[in-house]
Amino acid sequence: MERPDLAPYAARSSASLGRRHAEPFKDNRPAFERDRDRIIHCAAFRRLEYKTQVFVNHEGDYYRTRLTHSLEVAQIARGIARRMHLNEDLVEALALAHDLGHTPFGHTGEDVLNRLMAQHGGFEHNRQSLRIVEVLEERYPGFSGLNLTWETREGIIKHSSLGSTNPDDPAQDYSPGLCPTLEAQIIDLADEIAYNNHDIDDGLKSGYIRLVDLENVELWQETWALVRDKFPGADQNRLVHQTISHLIGNLMNDLVETSTQAIAASGIDSLEGVRNHGRNLIGFSRDIGEKNRRLKRFLRERLYRHYKVERMRLKTEKCLTFLFQTYLDQPRLLPWEQQEKCDLFGRERAVCDYLAGMTDRYALDEFRRLTEPYAPV
Repeated sequence: MERPDLAPYAARSSASLGRRHAEPFKDNRPAFERDRDRIIHCAAFRRLEYKTQVFVNHEGDYYRTRLTHSLEVAQIARGIARRMHLNEDLVEALALAHDLGHTPFGHTGEDVLNRLMAQHGGFEHNRQSLRIVEVLEERYPGFSGLNLTWETREGIIKHSSLGSTNPDDPAQDYSPGLCPTLEAQIIDLADEIAYNNHDIDDGLKSGYIRLVDLENVELWQETWALVRDKFPGADQNRLVHQTISHLIGNLMNDLVETSTQAIAASGIDSLEGVRNHGRNLIGFSRDIGEKNRRLKRFLRERLYRHYKVERMRLKTEKCLTFLFQTYLDQPRLLPWEQQEKCDLFGRERAVCDYLAGMTDRYALDEFRRLTEPYAPV
């Protein structure tokens, strides 16, 4: 039932290394399509609706969340995969799963939990995503997790070129010396295309950055000029949206063209050739790659380090630190099911899992419940 025109180096459900647990299936969907569907229906995916991308949930309904970001990544990644004749089901599954392990409050939450767990294995959101689909989701009789295919789990743990020589690292179970599938390689850059462009949109909407600030960002200015000439007389708001749309399209086109050329130049004609190539084959051209890096530097300096973002970072850091230490010192404050997991996983890891699974508003509500005398418990 898979696409008949898949490239010879594309991943195929029929050639999957399979699932950890044998299951009787009620239908004959391709394996990667089943993975995608299981991810969409899991609790961790739904919670992404109320998790921070850049702006904390209560700051406005307009801004992107981890859920809308994941949907944008899936749309971009699937478009790339289609043009390259790669497996769209696997790409979509990986795009929708790539942020399952993110904490409330974005990268601030990840940094806080990593610091608090420094003596207990640390915390990293890709590893937490894998932990969710292998251990923490509870939906199926006979096993924990989602029982996804090996290729989907590999793509999750190898997102952003994650690697470690630590024998206890879960990545060691997923051929750390081999490159992931091209479908998995797409996710890193589809993720980057999505967040660079929607962070510009959210930054402009919030007023944290201004159009004048973008005048020295070459990639933006080139596309802005093209759009302005294409739509003379259009108002500024429409020009912004069209510039973002054109910029996403241009980056996708460059990625497809450059990656296709790299595959041909390397003589890749099988999935085994991809895995043994020694380096990723999916990438931008040198010129676009450099311009994109400058755009990322601009966003890091002008948006992610904006003083209002820093103020919220300070507040959310205090919130998570307080909750972690309070639960650790007084585990009876945890719900019953979380107390049971302290015995199963160890108190520190169970508390970390609980906090990582919280949405922004749940974490803030829990902080109020434990600190304000008149807040309902």
